[in-house]
Amino acid sequence: MKRLEPNLLLAVTTGFALLLVVITATVYGPPVGLIRNPLLAIICAGGFVLLNPVMLRMMKITPRPPMIHPDAPGTAVWATLFPMMVILSAAVPVFWPGRDYGLLVIIAAVWFGVTAESAIKARSQAG
Repeated sequence: MKRLEPNLLLAVTTGFALLLVVITATVYGPPVGLIRNPLLAIICAGGFVLLNPVMLRMMKITPRPPMIHPDAPGTAVWATLFPMMVILSAAVPVFWPGRDYGLLVIIAAVWFGVTAESAIKARSQAG
C-alpha cells in the first residue's frame, strides 16, 4: 500500500469518535443505556450503509461520489467537520449527565455511516 486512503482514515477517525460518544452516553446517562447505546450505534450505522444505496435508487437520485477526492482538495477540509462534530457531541453527556442521550448516539452513528459509505465508494472506485 503506497498511500493511505483519506476516506478510510476519515471513517476510522469518525468511528473512534462514535465509540467515544457511546462510552460517554453510557457512563453519564441512565443505566438502561448500557446495552441500548451500543446497539443503537451498530444498528443505525449499519442500517445507513446498507439501506442508503437502496433508498437513492428508489428515489432515482444519482449516487454521490466519495467525500474526499483528489479533483477537489478542499473536500478534505470540509470532511474533517464530521469527526469534529462527533467528538464535540461526545462532550455533551459529560457536562449534562443523567439524561438519555439515545438520539445523540443515533445522530453520531448516521454521521459515521456517511463516512463509512464514502470509504466503501472510494475503495470500489479505486479497484
